[in-house]
Amino acid sequence: MPNRIFILLLLTFLSCKKDDPKPSLQDLYFPPINGTWETVTPASLGWDESKLPDLKSLLETSNTRALIVLKNGKIVIEEYLGKQITGTNDFTVTSNWYWASAGKTLTSALVGIAESQGQLSFDNKTSDYLGTDWSSLTTAQENKITIRHQLTMTSGLDDGVADRDCTDPSCLTYLTDPNTRWAYHNAPYTLLDKVIANATGKLINEYATDQILNKIGMNGQYLKSGYNNVFYSTPRSMARFGLLLLNKGSWDQTPIIPETYFNLMITSSQNFNPSYGYLTWLNGKDFYVPPTTQLKVPTSITPNAPADMFAAMGKNGQLINIVPSKNIVLVRMGDDPGTSLVPFLFQDDLWKKLNGIIKD
Repeated sequence: MPNRIFILLLLTFLSCKKDDPKPSLQDLYFPPINGTWETVTPASLGWDESKLPDLKSLLETSNTRALIVLKNGKIVIEEYLGKQITGTNDFTVTSNWYWASAGKTLTSALVGIAESQGQLSFDNKTSDYLGTDWSSLTTAQENKITIRHQLTMTSGLDDGVADRDCTDPSCLTYLTDPNTRWAYHNAPYTLLDKVIANATGKLINEYATDQILNKIGMNGQYLKSGYNNVFYSTPRSMARFGLLLLNKGSWDQTPIIPETYFNLMITSSQNFNPSYGYLTWLNGKDFYVPPTTQLKVPTSITPNAPADMFAAMGKNGQLINIVPSKNIVLVRMGDDPGTSLVPFLFQDDLWKKLNGIIKD
């Protein structure tokens, strides 16, 4: 009899046990390549719609052009404000805008795909793909720089030059050995475009279209701007890339970015700045180092956001925020919100407003 009572109690406990409240990637919705993207209302999720005007006020005063928030892959919030880059037409769902340094995370994904296809190796020296004398370093110094150093901002090249974007050999000078210092330096990153081209035999736009854009329904292309290649797309295409990252590099059941590389992207790549992975910013760390400085800021990049958030972040507030614990993707495009080069403060302000809205 005691055994029967124990079994009945156990069955009662199991039947009453609540489901795990954490969201599952199996719950994700993926919009069709061509077709309508499903939406849900904030109210249907139990979110506080009364706080939406406060959020929109922040968008209006911060030169925002587009904001999209996805929950489980579906659009919950979508706002378009202001004007396009040229002309007087309103900014809309079909408008294109630049990603700035948020495009680094897209380029990172392309390098990871090329590596998985055997077209390059992270630990091969950069000169294997760019040839010798691509910098002003001696051959011995140059041969120490690898693709991995370019992906993690640890090349050792001097970021104190007059133009950090300059990819001419005269601008690429020695400061220290690779992997002894972290510095946000555009030029070594930009040279990854040539690495991809020489490794795959395809220019970066063709390779991006074949490997990612066409497979997940994105539009967009890299356009030359001075020394930089800057990616442009619609806000929804930016959100599609965020959804791909939320699903650990797969579009629905189709692998796009190898999961082993995706894990590198969202893991601290070195100890000098633990808030940086492979060309991707990471929240929830003890400190971060902002661009153009060596200052250690003793907090996470976005204290008001969930600790597991990771982000593609660019000049003037081009943002893709991914929060696995909540199955949320946030995308923001626009002009300078008036905070900083890579707008940590503005991103935190956004999340402060969102915390009053999101209730799960």
